Amino acid sequence: MGNVLVLAEHRQGDLRDITFEMLAIAPALAKDLGGEVNVLLLGSGVEAMAEKIAGYGVKVLVVDDPLFEHFNADKYQKALSSLIDAYKPSLVMIGQTAQGVDFAPALAVEKNLPYVADVIGLAVEGGTLKATRQLYSGKVNAQIAFKPADTYLVTVRESAFEAPEPSAAGSVEKIESPLKEDLDYRMFVEYIEAEVGDVDITQSEILVGIGRGLKEDKNMPVIEELAGVIKADLCGSRAAVDAGWLPHDRQVGTSGKSVKPKLYIALGISGAFQHVAGIKGAKTIVAVNKDPEAPIFAVADYAIVDDMFKIVPKLAEKLKELKG
Repeated sequence: MGNVLVLAEHRQGDLRDITFEMLAIAPALAKDLGGEVNVLLLGSGVEAMAEKIAGYGVKVLVVDDPLFEHFNADKYQKALSSLIDAYKPSLVMIGQTAQGVDFAPALAVEKNLPYVADVIGLAVEGGTLKATRQLYSGKVNAQIAFKPADTYLVTVRESAFEAPEPSAAGSVEKIESPLKEDLDYRMFVEYIEAEVGDVDITQSEILVGIGRGLKEDKNMPVIEELAGVIKADLCGSRAAVDAGWLPHDRQVGTSGKSVKPKLYIALGISGAFQHVAGIKGAKTIVAVNKDPEAPIFAVADYAIVDDMFKIVPKLAEKLKELKG
């Protein structure tokens, strides 16, 4: 048994949240596996990023090489393959992101590693590493026991864990680049930023979600008033987006985005498992639905069984009074 190797992910000079989310569980896993946490940072001119990661009490292994200035799946695979041989970690953790899924499966095949994708839980029980992942679009949580191996590989779902606060001073160690020459068969050309709306709901602290219960577009002002009072951003279920009440970039769920606000208010959302999967990272969930059997109530911290059009205006009015 040995160390846990976490692959840091960054884009356009910024570390991605998934890096720190994996550090929420890596220390406990490393302790159970009898090792420590090492974070691998591949890039060019990444000193500041390395120091930031080290603030979480871990050792950061830095490969500072112009060949890693931009993400390239084949370069990352070659680097990880070489470093797994050199450091022999018990567990390698990679984000279940566009970058991670671009090379993790190929890496698992190349190194013949036991591999579980899109995990939402990891634990060592009786000396056996077990991963939890969702099946049937979130209807079932399955715990998978790994077969005995020297090294295991997982990709971790974004927002599955809450990123911790910086805890202690770690260390930074620069290591030699595993790449000795550039790859000419797959090259970075340019970075094109995807079009996004005026709000990134994955970063919102307060969200008001609407569902089929809105009934029609003319009822939106009622919801917008509440959102305005509490300075919340609007989002919705697939039904709300399909109806044209919100743009697609505001959709929450397995076919939309996963969110992690401090407060999520679900209005007229029944709580299909696809939507619930997208709000698992929310700290507090308040649900309003006139159906007492609505599945959303199973995950809500506070439930109001009533017509949302009776509740929302009164709630907005009361909040205005409290704010003076």
